[in-house]
Amino acid sequence: MGTSFDIAFIPTISAANLHAKLAALNQETTYDMPACERYASTISRILRLKRERKAVILAHNYQRPEIFEVADFIGDSLELARKAREVKDAEVIVFCGVHFMAETAKVFNPERKVLIPDLKAGCSLAESITAEALAERKAELRKIYPDLKVVSYVNCTADVKAESDACCTSANATKIVEAIDSNNILFVPDENLANYVQSHSRKNIISWDGNCYVHHQITPEEVMRVKRAIPGIVVIAHPECRKDVIALADATLSTSAMMKYAKDSPADKFLIVTECGLSDRLLLEVPEKHFYKACKLCRFMKMITLDGVVDSLENLRYEITLDDEVREGAKRALEKMLELSA
Repeated sequence: MGTSFDIAFIPTISAANLHAKLAALNQETTYDMPACERYASTISRILRLKRERKAVILAHNYQRPEIFEVADFIGDSLELARKAREVKDAEVIVFCGVHFMAETAKVFNPERKVLIPDLKAGCSLAESITAEALAERKAELRKIYPDLKVVSYVNCTADVKAESDACCTSANATKIVEAIDSNNILFVPDENLANYVQSHSRKNIISWDGNCYVHHQITPEEVMRVKRAIPGIVVIAHPECRKDVIALADATLSTSAMMKYAKDSPADKFLIVTECGLSDRLLLEVPEKHFYKACKLCRFMKMITLDGVVDSLENLRYEITLDDEVREGAKRALEKMLELSA
């Protein structure tokens, strides 16, 4: 990432321009003019602090729309993992996402200060598994399947990654499973993504009992209600959704692949079945099309705020630290993912 740190030039955004941009979200009270005046002032402050601290900001697709205004890069887990590895000239990385994502940035940047604006920004899926439990389950299964390999979805902690043979994201999960040299795969921790991969693979996929609470609570009834109300709407679902929801989708894609699909498709009406932040990004970037929501908010992602980013940059908190052995183990699994998905 070739970010320039010329503090003589500080880009700004006016409240009027911000209001005009965010008006597409149809959230009148959240992005009315007084709110946009406050946001514009805070955004200008963050842009100045970024340059003073020689910092870059990475943001996940599920972040608040105003966070996108200060991000150097916005993407899904795979893209963010690649970008974290490519950071060249920054001294500080502020990660606007959840804790395990910031850990990944630290894995690839042990000498840099990696910050997350809110330590409470965790993940229900990551919390469904521990390294100790994985090690125990892996040992049990290898008595039955000597060739067993562990593929961990990146939505897990660094110490769980360190217990894995390779990581994956929703964008490359099937590709990683097919490429790894084993017919028996313990896939952790997302049972829904494991089921999706199993439907596209002849390998034996053994799943963990975990799920993303945001995706798991989306029901087929909600999807059908929109399909009946808007005939011809194209349904795009995330593979973390339940099988009965995925069965109703026209396409099942990672968040970044959803972005590309919606931009390239001749259709102009889409139901986006994932966390609501992606619909906001699509509304902002593809205003000529219509995006409807069968989604839920992730309370963890929404813990990251502009005020939190200011505090993080001003006070250099909250810093991510990792044990060297865990970091090296996690890096090995992440590098294996990048190698197999190249």
